[in-house]
Amino acid sequence: MNRYAPIVAALVSALMIAAILRSKWGAKVQDIPNERSLHAAPTPRIGGVGLMAGILAGWTLLFASLQWWLLLPMLGLLAVSFLDDIYCLPVKQRLAVQLLAAMMLVVGSGLLAQQGIAVGVAAILLTVWMTNLYNFMDGSDGMAGGMALFGFGVFGIAAMQGGHENFALLNFSVAAAALGFLLFNFPKARVFMGDAGSVPLGFLVAALGLQGWQLGCWQAWFPLLVFSPFIVDASATLVRRSLRGVKITEAHREHYYQRAVQMGWKHHNVALLEYVLMLCAGISALCSLQRALPWQMLLLWGGIYVLLMLVLDMRWKEFNKI
Repeated sequence: MNRYAPIVAALVSALMIAAILRSKWGAKVQDIPNERSLHAAPTPRIGGVGLMAGILAGWTLLFASLQWWLLLPMLGLLAVSFLDDIYCLPVKQRLAVQLLAAMMLVVGSGLLAQQGIAVGVAAILLTVWMTNLYNFMDGSDGMAGGMALFGFGVFGIAAMQGGHENFALLNFSVAAAALGFLLFNFPKARVFMGDAGSVPLGFLVAALGLQGWQLGCWQAWFPLLVFSPFIVDASATLVRRSLRGVKITEAHREHYYQRAVQMGWKHHNVALLEYVLMLCAGISALCSLQRALPWQMLLLWGGIYVLLMLVLDMRWKEFNKI
């Protein structure tokens, strides 16, 4: 019965989103184009509710494998993020909840007791960053859903190879729910994920990545490489804006994927190119699983990302001269 969890997740996600689009909430809670937006028309932005419903439906078949420090913080982030989608909560309130969720994860998982305060604090900060990072990267059709499909799919494969079937199914359920969401978000978005989807997903990257490390499915570097297409873009953009003295909480369109769209690339072309990057990062991470720290692979990907950023930076300067 457990093996049907991903199928249940995909079906519930797709059906729930279809129902949302037909409901009054679909028309009421919309993403209105602003200075950060890459779209021109108002679009429903609570597709993440359907995605998370799919994940939770699939996980009901795996309830015995769930940890409280994974489920409770995720549900808290889902609730607060849904309210944020409707009422636009202050940044400080959202950040406080995200910090609390990260602390519950690190303390509840035993990481703080096992690794000490320094590692625990670093894990808390990394979790908060990953939670927000996923939200920052949810700005183009198919992007966040695609990263969830590929990233958690790779997590599932690695867990299956490590002999942890139920943990693998937890990850496959997240990937399957993302697939159900993508039916409405790609190639032309009829619904956006919103904070109710992107924020809990970002938390799950950190939480499931940590759990896989503790179970011995992978080394600490593995989740970072798997989700590196998002991590590198968002982190590089944050550093660039910080060096200019710009508030990182302000809405903007400076991510590399956003600049690609502004330079004339179609949303689906940007998504497809990102999918190639995501797939290659995931495959290379799987191929390096047996190594404690695959320096050569990490250096290779570092070079790839630096080259891609340099090319896009040059194209962006040329574009702004026109």
